[in-house]
Amino acid sequence: MTLHIHVIAAEYLSGYKILVKFSDGTQQVVDFEDFLVSNPHPQHNQFKVNERFKNFKIEKGTLVWGEDWDLIFPVEQLHAGYIEN
Repeated sequence: MTLHIHVIAAEYLSGYKILVKFSDGTQQVVDFEDFLVSNPHPQHNQFKVNERFKNFKIEKGTLVWGEDWDLIFPVEQLHAGYIEN
């Protein structure tokens, strides 16, 4: 039986760092800066602005940005504490 891990809480820390808490009781500080700098894209670039980056929400067990999930990452990467470029 596979345990489905999901995001239960998240707190903005500084820069592009967010403390993410998971349903298995673990937490990770995830730094999204490398991804945002290394992957320029009009849809993602808006989140380089700190006020927009800080405006994330939790939906369906993961972090999302934007009304149409303009920026989203696999929960497995968040749980590992590292966003792949």
